[in-house]
Amino acid sequence: MTYLRTAAGALLAAVLLALLPATATAAERPGVALSQSQGGKGGEITVSGSGWKPGALLMLLVCGQATPGQGVIGGTNSCANTDGRAATVDAKGTFSRKLPVAEPPKPCPCVVHVAGVTGQQDVVDVAFTVAGHPTAPLPEASGPGALRVLTSARLEGSSGVLVRFGAPARREVVVTLGNLGQTAVKDPVFEVGTSHGVFSPQYEERQWRGTIEPGRKALVRLPVELTAGAHGDYQVSVRYGGQVIIEQPWGVGRPWGVTLFWLLLAVVVPAALFRVGMAVVDRVRPPGRRRIRRSAAGRPRPTRRAPGPVSVPAAGAGDEPTAVLPWFTPDSAPSENSPTTKGQS
Repeated sequence: MTYLRTAAGALLAAVLLALLPATATAAERPGVALSQSQGGKGGEITVSGSGWKPGALLMLLVCGQATPGQGVIGGTNSCANTDGRAATVDAKGTFSRKLPVAEPPKPCPCVVHVAGVTGQQDVVDVAFTVAGHPTAPLPEASGPGALRVLTSARLEGSSGVLVRFGAPARREVVVTLGNLGQTAVKDPVFEVGTSHGVFSPQYEERQWRGTIEPGRKALVRLPVELTAGAHGDYQVSVRYGGQVIIEQPWGVGRPWGVTLFWLLLAVVVPAALFRVGMAVVDRVRPPGRRRIRRSAAGRPRPTRRAPGPVSVPAAGAGDEPTAVLPWFTPDSAPSENSPTTKGQS
């Protein structure tokens, strides 16, 4: 009996161990299915997927010059970007989205390109035929141009507090490159440039340290930096072998810290100059004309004394002066002999 229990436990453990890797593998490999494998321009297909990270934002595109094995040659420049659609993965890890059939700028073979934008950076390509669209063989990879873009490029990194005060913004261009040539590519040199508006990009060399063997792929990170105080809509371009292989938009916020600094400076400097000017005026004013002003410490202003009675000397010599009311003069004071209006006839 004990032997049977031991054997049953071992069998159950073996079954669980066999199932767990399969479940983990299925969860690590997201899948995409199409409602139909062929469609014409103006039509519509349904793209559905499972095994994705819940809440992830995905981008769906129809791309030319691509195969599921080699990816999209030329990156998103080979895709119908204006007719792309975004999809959000639900809590179960699945999604379903209608995608219009559009002709990509490059000839077929074509794929439906599903790439994670936020939350998950996986990429899945499913073969798709655009009816009536031209077809051409894939370009041969040879020499320094043997590297091809396999996944959509993205910008990684974040802006610190100093960027709000005009410090240069920095990012990294992250992309997966594959070596489709016959020889290994060692320490390739790329050209990274940024452009703003109608201006052409200014390229700078960036060397990636590493070796990509034939038929292998590698995750390449290239730093990019803007000038101090730069803001607005920029475009990052990466060139290799004389050809532009990556173009990625980059929106940079305005450095509001610099604006706040100048506003405070415009208020503080005039106030300081005014106080200095008033202090200079008080210093150069004559002593007889200075006035004591009430200060922040609460010093009182001097009070003005009310005018008192005026002393007028009497007519007789040697008599002491007598005080009279302020509204009478000595000559207009009433006397015993002065006539009055009352009782006159």
